[in-house]
Amino acid sequence: MRIHHLNCGSLRPIPLLGEERLTGAATGQLATVCHCLLIETDSDGLVLVDTGLGTADRHDPEGTLGADWVAYAQPARYPEESALRQIIHLGYAPQDVRHIVLTHLHRDHTGGLPDFPRARVHVHPAEYSAVTDPADPHHQHSLDRFMPAHRAHGPLLTPAIADEGAQWFGFPGVARLQGLACELLLVPLPGHSAGHSGVAVRDDAERWLLHAGDAYMYHGEIEQTPPLSHPAFAPIQDGAQTDTEARVATRDRLHALRRDHGDQVTVFSAHDPWELARFTTLTGA
Repeated sequence: MRIHHLNCGSLRPIPLLGEERLTGAATGQLATVCHCLLIETDSDGLVLVDTGLGTADRHDPEGTLGADWVAYAQPARYPEESALRQIIHLGYAPQDVRHIVLTHLHRDHTGGLPDFPRARVHVHPAEYSAVTDPADPHHQHSLDRFMPAHRAHGPLLTPAIADEGAQWFGFPGVARLQGLACELLLVPLPGHSAGHSGVAVRDDAERWLLHAGDAYMYHGEIEQTPPLSHPAFAPIQDGAQTDTEARVATRDRLHALRRDHGDQVTVFSAHDPWELARFTTLTGA
């Protein structure tokens, strides 16, 4: 199994902090990223973890993403950053993506869904319920964040199967994906959305990678004590989260996971450009 780390959407620049100024961009800022994974498997074809922004988002961002969000997030319109173009560049066809696993259903994670209409789309059962069941208390809020342009083609949403008794490094309620033979797990990381989850996968070195989605947005939150938030990310997180207390508790658990099991698990988030650079520098991806 081979794992590629992709930036599938450059968003508004953020300023460098502290020592990062010494090693960062000459302008003193870096673009926010949409960090996605492309997993080549022997049994399940290509598996895409989050999709970033899609091809339509780059042609008509206001129409597909919403004018207010575009004005704030400032998404770049580089066609080559789409997951579709990057997958074709690797020598694959769009239909080779058989499964998509989403941390949650917000627009900067779902934009590529229309580019892979045949793929089965796996989400945590709570996230699935929030956009499909009108009786769910989170329904309208979640549906407002899951953009109509990203679901107009009728994506094959599939709820994972949660096992309340199953744990992963002490995280309860781990969910397994339907129809996949390879070992990918959805690990509940509540607070940012109704069913926000991390995606855990083993790499070739038999270490775990945990894509933590938007459970945190800046590496200082889980690498420093006390946690260090980035002033550019903090208002975004505050405006998006559904449960502040749960989100902070999740961040603290990820901090402890990195501290206690850093030799077994590498944690990264969806939008931190410094974290993405660590992988792409090492792999040349």
